[in-house]
This record gives sequence, C-alpha cells and structure tokens, in this order.
Amino acid sequence: MANVKIKPIGDRVLVEHLEEKEQVRGGIIIPDSAKEKPQEAKVIALGTGKKGDDGKVTPFEVKVGDRVLISKYGGTEVKLDEKKYTLVREDDILGVIG
Repeated sequence: MANVKIKPIGDRVLVEHLEEKEQVRGGIIIPDSAKEKPQEAKVIALGTGKKGDDGKVTPFEVKVGDRVLISKYGGTEVKLDEKKYTLVREDDILGVIG
C-alpha cells in the first residue's frame, strides 16, 4: 500500500476519497466548490483499535485496501504531499463495498 506518514491512533481510520468521474449534462459544468464530497473512499491506514471499558482492544471490521462508504460530513480532512486524506472514526464508516 501507500507509504503515508500519518499513523492514526485509537479507533481512527485514514481514508483517501475516490473521485467520481465528472459528468456534464446539458453542457453545464459544475464547479468544484459546488460539488459534494464523495462518500466512497479507500482505507489507507488503521489506528490501534478502540479500547472497551474492560481495557480490551476491539479489532477493526475494515482492513487496509478496503473500499468503504463514509458519512458525508464525518472526519477531519488533512493534506500531505499534495494529496488529500480524511481521518474518520470507525463509527463513521457506513459499509464496505464489494
């Protein structure tokens, strides 16, 4: 996988948004500022896991390389080496694609 210099901690997951292909309908091009953030992303790195009240670490349900759907407004965007990533909690991941 990619050698990213960000290591999530706790129950956080580092994802990279997968850009949707731009479609032009009726000759109208929608500017980037008006487009919604894509919900489909690829898992780049995993944190250490969520600790329960008993101190045991719960394993992640996703793994590096999975294509996932994330909540529209979840996470924190970070930029590293001209690439945009998002740090989300595992709870913000809605499902795994395929």
